[in-house]
Amino acid sequence: MMLQERLQKALRMKGIAVFLLALCCCLSGTQGQGDHEDQKACCPSDTGSLMKELISIGEKLGAMGEKLGTMGDNLRLMETRLQTSENEVEELKRLTGGRPQVAFSATLRETGHGNTGPFTTPIPLQYKKVFSNTGSSYNPATGIFTATVKGMYYFRFTMMNNQNDTPNSVVRLTKNGQGLVSVWDTVGTDAQDSGSNAVVIPLEVGDNVYVELQANRLVYDDGMNYNTFSGFLLFTM
Repeated sequence: MMLQERLQKALRMKGIAVFLLALCCCLSGTQGQGDHEDQKACCPSDTGSLMKELISIGEKLGAMGEKLGTMGDNLRLMETRLQTSENEVEELKRLTGGRPQVAFSATLRETGHGNTGPFTTPIPLQYKKVFSNTGSSYNPATGIFTATVKGMYYFRFTMMNNQNDTPNSVVRLTKNGQGLVSVWDTVGTDAQDSGSNAVVIPLEVGDNVYVELQANRLVYDDGMNYNTFSGFLLFTM
């Protein structure tokens, strides 16, 4: 609206300028008895020069009007895009009740079977087969969940041991490099043991949570998907 007002103002200024120059021309033709030098100072005495000046001013004002018109078109396009974005946000709020939705669940292997590990240092397990990832906060390429909303979260993970006669499996849920809870199986002679653990923790935006396989340990998985990592937002804070 402001751009349209500027365009109208520019056109009014164009009319005023043309009127003043025309008036100056008339005065130069009628005031033959006045001070000739003063008339020259007021306006051009040469009609040809006056017309050239009028044409030049008209061309400049015309170019300005075209630019304002283009700016007006761009502004209307931006307004349309903004309105579309606002409508999409309102629709999302309507669907979610105005509350952000964050939830994910994944398992270790997409295909195949076998052990993961051992490694000489602790590493985040990469749960590559994703069942759900609402909010896209979990990254299967790294195995890391990154909070995009400040709030209270629930996390749960499961583990299957390494299927050997002597088990050697330890995993730990970790937040920003700090261990929280763990599942382990390192003693006994039985195979095919599994376990799980869970926490409810507050997270700030940018906090990282992942399941860490401890150094020199390993876990087994196959198409039955024994090793899982899941979490979701309980409420914002």
